[in-house]
Amino acid sequence: MTGKNAVVFIDNKKEMLADVSDKIWGYAEVGLQEHKSAKLLADILAEYGFKVDYGVAGMPTAFVATWGEGQPKIGFLAEYDALPHLSQRPITYREPLIEDAPGHGCGHNLYGAGVLGAVLGLQAEMKADQLAGSIVFFGCPAEETLVGKVFMAREGLFNDLDLALTWHPSQLNTTWSGSSNAMNSVKFNFHGRTAHAAGDPHNGRSALDAVELMNIGVNYLREHVIPDARMHYVITNGGGEPNVVPDKAQVWYYVRAPRRQDVDEIFQRVVRIAEGATLMTDTSMDYQIIAAAYNYLPNDIISKVMLQSLKELGAPDWSEDDIAFARELTDTFKDMKEKTLRSYNSYERYKDVYLHNEVIDPIDKGKTMAGSTDVADVSWISPTGQLTTACIALGTPGHSWQFVSCSGMSIGHKGMILAAKAMAVTGSKLLRNPELVAEARAEFKAKTKDSPYKCALPAAAQPPLDQLPDHSH
Repeated sequence: MTGKNAVVFIDNKKEMLADVSDKIWGYAEVGLQEHKSAKLLADILAEYGFKVDYGVAGMPTAFVATWGEGQPKIGFLAEYDALPHLSQRPITYREPLIEDAPGHGCGHNLYGAGVLGAVLGLQAEMKADQLAGSIVFFGCPAEETLVGKVFMAREGLFNDLDLALTWHPSQLNTTWSGSSNAMNSVKFNFHGRTAHAAGDPHNGRSALDAVELMNIGVNYLREHVIPDARMHYVITNGGGEPNVVPDKAQVWYYVRAPRRQDVDEIFQRVVRIAEGATLMTDTSMDYQIIAAAYNYLPNDIISKVMLQSLKELGAPDWSEDDIAFARELTDTFKDMKEKTLRSYNSYERYKDVYLHNEVIDPIDKGKTMAGSTDVADVSWISPTGQLTTACIALGTPGHSWQFVSCSGMSIGHKGMILAAKAMAVTGSKLLRNPELVAEARAEFKAKTKDSPYKCALPAAAQPPLDQLPDHSH
């Protein structure tokens, strides 16, 4: 099998990679605060001879590690940020490790460790067989807020890649062949004038009124945008006490749609609604675009190579203990499992299965997932492939304590090791077959020739280092 040396290396380092994953799981650092997680990964890469550039693109927890020479240059995208309020022990009932602390509810601890295994395995393969080419490990922070890769893309860090590979922990062993929603993440700040809410409210100008009127306007807008668009918000500042007319208020919006140009059009309408709210309340407004991501552009050539590699390796070897854990965990989300499997048209096939035990063809070809990812920006700069492996019980809801639980134990570890092997084997095949790289690039150029990438972030936008709450414990 192509990539045999990489597979042997990864097998020999399984315990080390599981330990890295568990350490990042324990750190559970939210986006742009992943100092321990980033350092752990970067230090190991440096030990293996990678040249590491720290703090790239204005983000202290972003880094780039490079090894090798010449072409092709293959980028590997790694993530390691956690989610707020999801701390959970690796058990089958709800019990936080630390009350109200973050947890890896999307498995990014596995994500970063899996990519580490892939690049070290591919490095071993290249050394053993004297393969030419370069490996670039991208340490990408803050994926959950779609910040990391977008700012890295704006700095041109992905521009000289021949292709990019990555993965994501999932409930299925397959490749990602569909798209994702493009998205803007924006905070609207309204400014008014304080006054005593009972004594002289007529002298006040309520910033909160403006926020609420903006939200009403956007809710009316929903009928008049494309059906696949999504707009959701939280009020992050609604004032202080009820007896003071608020002079400051803030609302945070996500605007999503299947294409980048759809987001741009809808967002301008949202801005006009915000401006209208200021006219109605005699207030003023400014806004800050925090993130602006593209829709994901799959590459069929890379996906085929990834799927072939996954099928050669086979599904994880689940133990009786793994299956028993998954079965017991499933009792906490039975109704969600059925809905999830029905959305995959797989309910009858998997209703009595708790851990995915095969490698299947993609189920998302031609579809657009409702969520968003900053991997999408990379996919418009360089041909990009993604795979998924089973790291959680079938039907596990995303961003949940159940996901955190699986991410911190053997189920997550086994899926992560499979992903590391599959990415390394894919890299080996691409290095040995220049025609595959050429085909992937030709497909990419054909898909992007009429719409080349242009970062959607404003030129003045900066990573929101000053806006993140301290969720560290």
